[in-house]
Amino acid sequence: MKIVLTGSLGNIGKPLTTLLVTAGHQVTVISSKEERTAEIKKLGASAAIGSIQDAEFLKETFRVADAVYLMEAWEGIGSVFDQEIDFLAEFKKIARQYVKAVQDSGIKKVIHLSSIGAHSAAGTGSLLVHHHVEQILQTLPEAVFIKFMRPVGFFSNIYRWLPTIQLQGKIIQSYGGGRKEPWVSPYDIAATIAEEMEKPFRGRTVHYIASDEVSPDEIAAALGQSIGRDLKWEIIPAEQLLDQMLSAGINEWIVKGLVAMQQAQGDGSLYEDFYAHQPEFGQVKLKDFAKEFAGVFNKNKIIGYENSIDYRRQQRCRT
Repeated sequence: MKIVLTGSLGNIGKPLTTLLVTAGHQVTVISSKEERTAEIKKLGASAAIGSIQDAEFLKETFRVADAVYLMEAWEGIGSVFDQEIDFLAEFKKIARQYVKAVQDSGIKKVIHLSSIGAHSAAGTGSLLVHHHVEQILQTLPEAVFIKFMRPVGFFSNIYRWLPTIQLQGKIIQSYGGGRKEPWVSPYDIAATIAEEMEKPFRGRTVHYIASDEVSPDEIAAALGQSIGRDLKWEIIPAEQLLDQMLSAGINEWIVKGLVAMQQAQGDGSLYEDFYAHQPEFGQVKLKDFAKEFAGVFNKNKIIGYENSIDYRRQQRCRT
């Protein structure tokens, strides 16, 4: 098939491109950065440089495809420290651009990267954006078949906690303990999407994706063992986490959404629909991610500190 991928060569896009090219498909990768062209071509794909917020560009790129993979990225919209961005409105805008481009190009097969929590219009915090995007894509004509992929929390998102792990030996969140929850590797997401590209498309379907089921305490223990440190998962009151993030200058809507999402993680309500439609778990387990994490930890001792909440708070105090 001729397949167009949005999302450039991110955590999912790069392995997905490799899998599809290896399977013999003609792949075009959309990226907003011209400098990505050489890397995309090296993987055996073609590059289409432009913006996913440009419906005319999307239409022309989609026109030659048999199927498209659609996704939205927070960082593609703007900085989480920008107080002026209405992230929910921007996600909706991208979804509407997708709808227009799919209709105008005649595409009939769509795979959309959604998220855990997209089933509900309430109680999921900032994951609400995915519910709205799904609803907008549902307005496409019935002749357009859509597979909604709903991965759970990414193992790779744990890298956002590197500053406090490195500096304090802690993972600090507003929930934690021994309750198990599902996690997923971007590699398993890519593998699932690649498999679904080759399966029949019929109507509108939902596919949850997960790799392992582990508790916060188990994550701290596994990562701590991998880096040779006594790593703790520390639970702080939601109000304290909210105040810390706001004082660091993070967008207020995102802060409140993150705290609400962690509340749903802590009481298990976020995963109710997941467990009602539980998929087979993927290949990558916590022990596998822990080995990868150790390599990154040892290679980048202060990775991301300039963007950490602690650093931002210190800078504000100094001024």
